[in-house]
Amino acid sequence: MYYETYPNEMDLFFGGLFVVVIIVGLILALVGYILTAIIYYNSAKVNGLGDIAFWSWIPVLNVYALFALGSSKTSIEGIKKDALMFTLIYFGLLVVSFIPFIGILTSIAMAIIAIYFMYRLFYRWTGDSGKAILFIVLTLITGSIFFYIYGLIMMKKPFVA
Repeated sequence: MYYETYPNEMDLFFGGLFVVVIIVGLILALVGYILTAIIYYNSAKVNGLGDIAFWSWIPVLNVYALFALGSSKTSIEGIKKDALMFTLIYFGLLVVSFIPFIGILTSIAMAIIAIYFMYRLFYRWTGDSGKAILFIVLTLITGSIFFYIYGLIMMKKPFVA
């Protein structure tokens, strides 16, 4: 009995397709990170949070800028405390998410926190709760493309709410 051990054309095709998909995914993730950092940085600068705007450019820790931009507090100190508290909660959930079975629940909690603060950011840009909910739905449907476009438009304007 003779078994063929060399890859055939289909193996090579799907292997190459897998590599292309990985490379395209990494490029899209990098572009998304850069656009998000630009939006958070400029929004923080315009809205009086210039001393924490640099957090927008630090990978993984840029959620601090999102939490600061979405904070419901009015004073700078209150915003920083609120953002720090939610950042610590978020990273605590991130650590717990590596535990089997419990990790699914903590990942859902992390997604809910992120979506809520995206809602708060949209609400502060628009001043309308209905529009903010619609914009969150559009962001989820379009895979964040709506957020990037709308964020690039609104990043140089002060918050309405």
